[in-house]
Amino acid sequence: MFDLDRWQEIYHVLRKNKLRTFLTAFGVFWGIFMLVIMLGSGKGLEQGITQNFGDMATNSVFIWTQQTTIPYKGFPRGRRYDFDNEDTKAFKHSIPEIKYLAPRIQAGDFRGTNNVIRGLKSGVFNIMGDYPTFNQIDPLNIIQGRFINDNDITEKRKVAVIGTRVVDILFLKDEKPMGQYIQIQGVYFLVVGIFKSKRTGEQANQENMNIYMPFTTLQKTYNYGNAVGFFSITSKDGIPVGVVEEKAIRLLKQRHFVAPDDESAVGHFNLKKEFDKMQGLFLGIGLLVWIVGIGTLLAGVIGVSNIMLVVVKERTKEIGIMRALGATPFRIITQIITESVVLTTFAGYFGLCVGVGLLELINYLLGSTGANTEMFLHPGITFSVAIIALSILIVAGALAGFIPARRAVAIKPIDALRAE
Repeated sequence: MFDLDRWQEIYHVLRKNKLRTFLTAFGVFWGIFMLVIMLGSGKGLEQGITQNFGDMATNSVFIWTQQTTIPYKGFPRGRRYDFDNEDTKAFKHSIPEIKYLAPRIQAGDFRGTNNVIRGLKSGVFNIMGDYPTFNQIDPLNIIQGRFINDNDITEKRKVAVIGTRVVDILFLKDEKPMGQYIQIQGVYFLVVGIFKSKRTGEQANQENMNIYMPFTTLQKTYNYGNAVGFFSITSKDGIPVGVVEEKAIRLLKQRHFVAPDDESAVGHFNLKKEFDKMQGLFLGIGLLVWIVGIGTLLAGVIGVSNIMLVVVKERTKEIGIMRALGATPFRIITQIITESVVLTTFAGYFGLCVGVGLLELINYLLGSTGANTEMFLHPGITFSVAIIALSILIVAGALAGFIPARRAVAIKPIDALRAE
């Protein structure tokens, strides 16, 4: 394997016809290059989309009210109703599979006007009433202060956690928002925390415009009474969230006199189900990329095999002399296979390096230009994928050289010496 004469012979054979060697190597280079680019792009697409979930618990379900579509127990169709605090207690009592339960109110009536004021500055923001558990379901990146806690809920404190966009609009650049008061629809709230969204793109911008206050404070301060806007629920580890979803919807229908077969009266979104669909889609995309990429790679390897057949034909007399001088069939086979493996490996490694370099350049440009990466983020391949690709190349190169090698040893030495 480490015979210097063998490597010199390989070098002279490949150098003898430079154009043919280049064109043959280019087929392998292009195959591995396209495989790397497609795999990296697929990974970038997957990371861009999954990044929009932030660190949200995927075993979550969200439930809200909608109009009824079936008359039931004296109530007409088209009836509107609200969830309430008693539903929260019923969930805790009746559904032991629940891990986190977070009722929420969104003060939607405030949208459309400048609902938050601080001094001479004002803005329109999303106002949310939440429990501390909501930050376990859809975590925020708290960069200063804290999120809402249990004491805020119990004592109905007038405190607020604000997003970075809220800070930019209501405060000057050198001001410190922590400990300051903001006026929300005529009521003053103390800023106890500042957060930044873990999502990307427009979704991050929207979330950074949110203001969070204790759920009980929003209910009391703005006369929401006993109403709950919607529920965010996660299941305990090992329990499918679909089980919790089914039980919760059935319980809510019973409590609010909704027909059991009314599929539209309770709105719900199972994040786990949608996440699994997306994972299946990316798995299919990845499989397709490997099939197409390996097919392109094999096309280049077949080119190598064909060229090696030509090389064997050109070297028939040389092979005959080697056999006559005592070279074993194994020596001839390994020589041809080594030439094939060297050609495919060097061309493939170069294609791998260029592909990875291009992905890194794209990644750098996306970051430096501030481009919207909501759907495409950090394209690239892992080290294990690179090793797998190179391993495929080496095996393919060996197979590409095997057929020409078998043909070479099949020629009788006397016939090889007569070849012109």
